[in-house]
Amino acid sequence: MEEKDVRQWCMFMHMSQLAGYIIPLGGVIVPIVMWQMKKDESSEIDAHGRMVVNALLSYLIYVGISMALCLVLIGFILLPAASILAVVAPIIGGIKANDGVLWKYPLVFKFL
Repeated sequence: MEEKDVRQWCMFMHMSQLAGYIIPLGGVIVPIVMWQMKKDESSEIDAHGRMVVNALLSYLIYVGISMALCLVLIGFILLPAASILAVVAPIIGGIKANDGVLWKYPLVFKFL
């Protein structure tokens, strides 16, 4: 693959996390499918895909914990913060990926 194509795939993989706001579960399924389709063609795509999946899992955990903490009222502060982070981070990641940089999402656990 050409460098330009790799960068575009990486950018779309990051941005596809936002598909969940249009299609239910699209923000989870689409980036994982994209990563699985192209991960063997480029190590850069594989690295970005791992970062995206780690971010998805981490932010899912943060939202779940925030929802549980709504019972003690602190979750009402944490939930919007986690939601904003889940929107802003993929946009920054996509912009950086288009520049050829693997940006590490903030507050992400390394599962993969």
